[in-house]
Amino acid sequence: MAAYVLAGSRLESADEAGAAHFMEHITFKGTAAYPTTRAVSEAIEGVGGSFNAATDRESTVYWVRVPLREAARGMDVLGELIVRPHLRSEEIESERTVIVEEIRSYLDDPGEHVHTLFDLAMFGDTALGREIAGSEESVRALPEANLRDFWASSYRPGNVVVSAAGDISHEEIVAMVARAFGTGKANHSVFEPAPVLPAGERILTVRRDTTQAQLCLGLPGVRRDDPEAWTLEVLNAILGDGMSSRLFQSVREEKGLAYDISSYIVDYVDAGALVVSAGVDPDRIAPTIAAILDELALIRDETVPADELARSKAYLGGRMELRMEETRNLASWLGGQEALHEKVLTLDQALAELGAVTADGIRSLAGRLVTNEGLRLAVVAPPRRGRRLESLLKLPGGVA
Repeated sequence: MAAYVLAGSRLESADEAGAAHFMEHITFKGTAAYPTTRAVSEAIEGVGGSFNAATDRESTVYWVRVPLREAARGMDVLGELIVRPHLRSEEIESERTVIVEEIRSYLDDPGEHVHTLFDLAMFGDTALGREIAGSEESVRALPEANLRDFWASSYRPGNVVVSAAGDISHEEIVAMVARAFGTGKANHSVFEPAPVLPAGERILTVRRDTTQAQLCLGLPGVRRDDPEAWTLEVLNAILGDGMSSRLFQSVREEKGLAYDISSYIVDYVDAGALVVSAGVDPDRIAPTIAAILDELALIRDETVPADELARSKAYLGGRMELRMEETRNLASWLGGQEALHEKVLTLDQALAELGAVTADGIRSLAGRLVTNEGLRLAVVAPPRRGRRLESLLKLPGGVA
């Protein structure tokens, strides 16, 4: 079972950075029915279940996985966490230190830090560009009253989408939700629209005394429900999703430049990005960037062969089908669409959308997205490495 609270870091001002993530933490410190962290944990783990939560830009999701016979208990815990947390002052103060340590762990991990750095380069100093957890300074300074106001305005039954997957009827789930969450009007909070992309500096670099450099190179993408969103899914699969992708085969297998390289899509209601990430030898940053740009130019300038297009569609379609075998993924599929998308697709409808993507559509989209002006680069590298990168950030051939 999953509960999507329609509140994330996009609702925060710069002074409130980290409030949504802080709220996700503090709800686990105790509720009306489960007054301590131990009581909350034992309610689920005591019956063999598992649970957690995650904060994103536009939502915060709480999930529980329990044996079927404990479904009512699982739903009750979700309701308690979201609509009946204690929010004790002493717990709020002690949790500041815990969250600061979490932020420090991200900063100490170059593989994590580079993605945060890229967000800043692409989306600028906005709610989409700032670290979701906030900064050490913002978390320490966040007033307790602001957290309580965030909960009161956002964590209400009308702002929650609940989904479930298992051997249980819709009617049973509806009854459980009514008991666990109660009722209440939605509070449709609004956030600032996404900036015109790219919105940050062309290249952002952080120095770390490491033996490997981490980089993210990307371009503006499309919004979540854009008519070309499925085309971008297939483009991304061809480019860098999986071991059969062009980037993996070219940059790793043929050129031996990186152990880990892949691409992924970032999508929000009104903006998005296509991102390539890699971990490389600090002395091979330049040839790796050149190799990535070569592949971006190739997918822009040449039509994808029919057999490669068919393989990529089969890869994405088969993966969707296999994920539906697991209840947590199925609940996420249903809840995520209901909460964040314009419509909820069945698996068959999604496969049909995938099947409708064409090679011409991919080339047309790539021609629009893959431009020199759109390129943004983030690098975490040792001192005296990754310098003079501006001259490298230029696509070969074509029209910029």
